[in-house]
Amino acid sequence: IQLVETGGGLVQPGGSRRLSCTDAGFTRAIGWFRRVPGKGREAVACINSSDRTSYYSGMGRFTVSRDNAKNTVHLQMNNLTPEDTAVYYCAARSYLCSSSPTAYTTWGQGTQVTVAA
Repeated sequence: IQLVETGGGLVQPGGSRRLSCTDAGFTRAIGWFRRVPGKGREAVACINSSDRTSYYSGMGRFTVSRDNAKNTVHLQMNNLTPEDTAVYYCAARSYLCSSSPTAYTTWGQGTQVTVAA
């Protein structure tokens, strides 16, 4: 069942961006990952089916939340730096969060976030 990410774009250093992931499936764990060219997918954050959140990177600058009425999970990113430049993906799995990309069964197409002056 499909996931669709939106919200990517160009952001100035120190700026903010909110990514959204619309999930056509049932309420489940949604993880956010990012990939820099030449590197593997890095876990960023996750919200499980009970809306418990987990954070793996971003050093307190990122917040993940769910809008149940819209079947959408948001990733709010603040105080962005050029090192946050990446393709950001959301991914789904049943119930619990995981920082491992291989634990997720469904992936969105990705959205590019570029942090530059």
